[in-house]
Amino acid sequence: MEPYNPSQPLLLPVRALAIETDILAALSTLAGPDGKTPLTRQNGISGLTVRDGKVYLAIAVDPAKAADFEPLRRAVQDHLRTVPGVTSALVTLTAEQATGAAKPAPAGPKAQAARAGEPIPGVKRIIAVASGKGGVGKSTTAANLALGLAALGWRVGVLDADIFGPSMPRLFGVKGKPNAVGRIITPHEAYGIKVMSIGFLVDEEAAMIWRGPMVMSAINQLLRDVAWGELDCLVVDMPPGTGDAQLTMAQSVPLSGAVIVSTPQDLALIDARRGISMFRKVNVPVLGVVENMSYFMCPHCGGRSDIFAHGGARHEAERMGVPFLGEVPLEMSIRESSDGGRPLVATAPDSPYAAIYRSVAANVVASLADGGKLRAMPKIVID
Repeated sequence: MEPYNPSQPLLLPVRALAIETDILAALSTLAGPDGKTPLTRQNGISGLTVRDGKVYLAIAVDPAKAADFEPLRRAVQDHLRTVPGVTSALVTLTAEQATGAAKPAPAGPKAQAARAGEPIPGVKRIIAVASGKGGVGKSTTAANLALGLAALGWRVGVLDADIFGPSMPRLFGVKGKPNAVGRIITPHEAYGIKVMSIGFLVDEEAAMIWRGPMVMSAINQLLRDVAWGELDCLVVDMPPGTGDAQLTMAQSVPLSGAVIVSTPQDLALIDARRGISMFRKVNVPVLGVVENMSYFMCPHCGGRSDIFAHGGARHEAERMGVPFLGEVPLEMSIRESSDGGRPLVATAPDSPYAAIYRSVAANVVASLADGGKLRAMPKIVID
């Protein structure tokens, strides 16, 4: 917040209040989920946040009719963007069970996969990069994997689907609100990669306190309302875990496969197994496992240390019958380039670590061609 200015003591509060008042006035002119009652008068709004001209609104709907309310969501979002003082608007649907309605029996994994949404126009393949737990370097791997695929001649985009902890703006060194025409957002572009993230729409330090259905709706927007153009592959950086976001991706678009990132230690491998199991249950091919922070080479003495053990991800991949895609060391230059927004594959293409990521990308392409079948992968070790 800006410092207190005695000459304009109420400037910021009055401005914020005026914008919120205008927003509520605009919403009162729109019919809510029942098609008759104004949105502001039927408990249809389950969340409203206004911050620096950015508006985040959640509309509560019956989950059995969620698809029918997509035109309403878009109409409300477009209407909000016309309110003076609003610089951007993001409207999501949050599912509320209708009172007295019988809860349908959950569909099985195969039935859910069969209802997967239509492909994204112009996007040939969608690859999810996932991990069972946080802190294993998934986002760094996703960014450099995308650049590795681009080095092979592919047209590549990256979607940051980690709503609560978006990393792609920092990893690619890009910030600022993207341009939009109507409801269609133009993604940023960096190092030849099209990049979209919720992090472009919110402050870096802002907490996203959203419920699961709101996250799912936001992910669908970032998939569908972005002008991706013609892509050979869209790499999706998933949030850690096996929850709503992963199921949303599996059910919303036809995934070509998933890449699992893990460190070699047992605690990470336990969660990696869960990730592999989850994608298998929703009929998404597991393209392979990457062992990140596989080993450490001391820059001073040249000695090697297996800080998090070594080889656990390779062994787990072999045990579960999925490809092993490669080992990425715990290396200072990878960390420095990631924090600095200079992804290593693009800015130091001749380094041995960039070669490792390009090898991982080549192995992903081979696994795609093989349908995720197990095969021997080359082992690259830096010494």
